[in-house]
Amino acid sequence: MHSLYLKPKEHRRLLKGHLWSFSNEFQSLPRDISAGETVKLFSSDKQFIGTGFYNPHSLISFRLLSRTGDLPDGDFFRKQILNALDLRKKLYPETETNAFRLVHGESDGLPGLVIDRFNNAFVLQAFSAGMDLHLPLVCDVITDLFSPSSIVLRNESVLRELEGLPLYKKIVTGSEEDTTQIIHDTGLSYTINLLEGQKTGFFLDQRDNRRIVRKLADKAETLDVFTSDGGFGLNALYGGAASATMVDISHNALLRAEKNAKLNNLSNYDMIEGDAFEVLHRLISEKRSYDLVILDPPSFTKSRKNLSSALHAYKKLNKLGLQLVRNGGFLATASCSHHVSESDFLGAIHQASFSLKKQMRQVFRNAQPADHPVLLSMPETHYLKFACFYVSDM
Repeated sequence: MHSLYLKPKEHRRLLKGHLWSFSNEFQSLPRDISAGETVKLFSSDKQFIGTGFYNPHSLISFRLLSRTGDLPDGDFFRKQILNALDLRKKLYPETETNAFRLVHGESDGLPGLVIDRFNNAFVLQAFSAGMDLHLPLVCDVITDLFSPSSIVLRNESVLRELEGLPLYKKIVTGSEEDTTQIIHDTGLSYTINLLEGQKTGFFLDQRDNRRIVRKLADKAETLDVFTSDGGFGLNALYGGAASATMVDISHNALLRAEKNAKLNNLSNYDMIEGDAFEVLHRLISEKRSYDLVILDPPSFTKSRKNLSSALHAYKKLNKLGLQLVRNGGFLATASCSHHVSESDFLGAIHQASFSLKKQMRQVFRNAQPADHPVLLSMPETHYLKFACFYVSDM
């Protein structure tokens, strides 16, 4: 196993709990280290930091696995996954849901790995070369622990390209039929497709925020933009909304949303297929208005260098959404761009409201749910911002 040494003082962030070292923080490197190889890391004065994955082709060159020298073998993964499972069992009783994020990367001590559980099917994503190499072993551990009906790899994130990894999706265990699952979450059921649905099949990270929307939805005419499988719109109807208009650019997503509406015997909804910005412009021109407008866009940037354009997009989107909120109605809005801070996100909303002379009173503010825990020493693990506002004229 290779031993790598950091430059002076570059170990301090790791000693405070962070799990990454960057390419410019190392002393000279051997040329024969393969991407994803397990190495030992030391400070400049030869203090042992820990073992982890190294990738010479990535800006995040080292991802810490163990501060005691553990190696990523079957016993290591089994221990980490069982620890993560123990936390989820405390958070989510089986009577409440049968779907949760089992492993949330760095926050669960498995940097670059996501495991989502949907009923007894599992979806994995690897974001680092080291974790990618160990996916067969991780799948073996999951098989041994859970005897799953299906294991699916959804390695389609552009973040993999930063590690020099290919994009693909693959069924590891089970048949294509097994990749369709029915999950339940606090009163609602969803039919999800683990191969075709967003991310790993369904947006689990908005589960708590969908419940907040229920509180605002009673008798409300609701507009749900970027609806995907209908999560927010269906929760609004479940909470007593008078109607829900669900918008998405994906025809297949709207088909899934309609299927989920029928599964839950919900009615008084309609679907609009199209680009969200274009649809919002059209609704404004038609002088439409709603009691509750929900904006849950995809990430507007995967890089800090595009932060300015992302903030401009959030301002534009929220300005359009606000023009459709009736006086005395609510705006629920979210950002999943981890490069966008909460203060910058709220600032963009404030700029949008000020330009329209709207008074915004924040009534709820939230983040990602408990199965997506945040590691305090790693702000990178906090990515989701969510806020609800009571909207009135100035």
